[in-house]
Amino acid sequence: MVSLNKSNAPRCVARGCAFGILPLALATTPAFGDPAIQTPLSPASYRERIAQIDNAGPQLNAVITLAPDASIKAAKAKGELSGLAVLVKDNIETRDMPTTAGSLALKDNMTGRDAPLVARLRAAGAVITGKTNLSEWANFRGNRSSSGWSAVGGQTKNPHAIDRSPCGSSAGSGAAVAAGLAWAAIGTETDGSITCPASANGIVGFKPTVGLVSRSLVVPISSSQDTAGPMTNSVRDAARLLSAMAGRDAADPATAQADAHAIDFTRGLATASLQGLRIGVLRKQSGKMPGVTALLEQALSDMRRAGATIVDIDFSPDPAMWQGENTVLNYEFREGIAAYLASLPGEPPARDLAGLIAFNKAHAEEELRFYGQETFEEALTTTDEAAYHDARSNAFRLAGPEGIDALMARNQVAVLISPTGGPAWTIDLVNGDHFGGIGAGSLAAIAGYPHLTVPMGAVEGLPVGLSFIAGQWQDEKVLKIGAAYEKVRSAALAVPHFTRWSAKLDAETDAQD
Repeated sequence: MVSLNKSNAPRCVARGCAFGILPLALATTPAFGDPAIQTPLSPASYRERIAQIDNAGPQLNAVITLAPDASIKAAKAKGELSGLAVLVKDNIETRDMPTTAGSLALKDNMTGRDAPLVARLRAAGAVITGKTNLSEWANFRGNRSSSGWSAVGGQTKNPHAIDRSPCGSSAGSGAAVAAGLAWAAIGTETDGSITCPASANGIVGFKPTVGLVSRSLVVPISSSQDTAGPMTNSVRDAARLLSAMAGRDAADPATAQADAHAIDFTRGLATASLQGLRIGVLRKQSGKMPGVTALLEQALSDMRRAGATIVDIDFSPDPAMWQGENTVLNYEFREGIAAYLASLPGEPPARDLAGLIAFNKAHAEEELRFYGQETFEEALTTTDEAAYHDARSNAFRLAGPEGIDALMARNQVAVLISPTGGPAWTIDLVNGDHFGGIGAGSLAAIAGYPHLTVPMGAVEGLPVGLSFIAGQWQDEKVLKIGAAYEKVRSAALAVPHFTRWSAKLDAETDAQD
């Protein structure tokens, strides 16, 4: 593998030099025509782009490790994904690269194992070209974290505006796809970690039903909520990846029913239509940001013109849902991370959560320089098993049966929608993220239900996605509805500019003068 040294890479410093890489970057972004007909680059060409855009120039810090040349040359499997370059989030094990979760505690974690989902991708012909940076420990270490920062990989930047957050925790996967550093990437999500970075970076992200894709050999947070999913430039590409990834894994009990639901998810996408569908809009989860509201209304108009009926839904989740989720994640992380660390070969610096906390204290200058490990410490003390089971039952009930399921049945809608989030905020390593309170993704995350985000447009040049949510195992339906919207969307999409947001606006103003 090749560990990327960002600090020694040449920098792009002249005004406008970042714009010199636009023609290459835009060759693979959906803003320039139909994403379904774009031609993927070769793995070697993507590596050249990583050298130009990720290591040098704007230094996106999206890719944390490159696969060895020998691994790429040896990738000869034929299948639906033959020759397509795919990046994998660095909390998913690959046999030929370390799996670090962004932490120095795992920087030398070479297990020699492929996670089952990676093995499925390779068997379908995908070429795993590298690993992507992430919010350290998938953003489950402490308060005031900055999405996309890890001690191993540094701070990932949003290619649309490099002073803006890529969101997380699948920050590198989102930024890499938006920047054209791979045909697609794999992210993971416990709550928002695929869909938020997909929205913020202007790409498609799909969090499948929990249990459709194996979680074995993926650094865990929550056995109830964790899943991997595709991050791509089109719904069809997401469906292609999901078709390869889905299926039962004997080592993951959550996937016991997966084979019954693992289909060719591209089936019917080309003819998918909104005609006759009732679509529920979660108004309270759509926020009050004028630019986002205007985009949502444009999307609703597009859907009406395509034959859909729009149903406004007024819903406020019970706060006990989030309280329960907090207990569940703390308890399951403490148990799950100990089991994962115990499975590692060799002598890792820690074998349980207490060991990780001690490691971070011993390496505080590198690990704790920007934010702490309050979440780790809280999880260490969450040991009441009865309280955990009650919290899990209540959180699932409020998000699933009494949340998504009840809303869909009561309003007779095929899907629930809302903006996925607001436009990306300014990166702030001192104070952390500034989420805007827009979106309904936690409902799907806590219930374990499918959630798709599709680019909806841009606010001041920054992408915003539209979420599609439905019930358990309704992944195929969600993808079809998202694909149907993708075809009728009228809003212009954001274009990566690889410079600061203010500099981008200055350039646009100069062009108009």
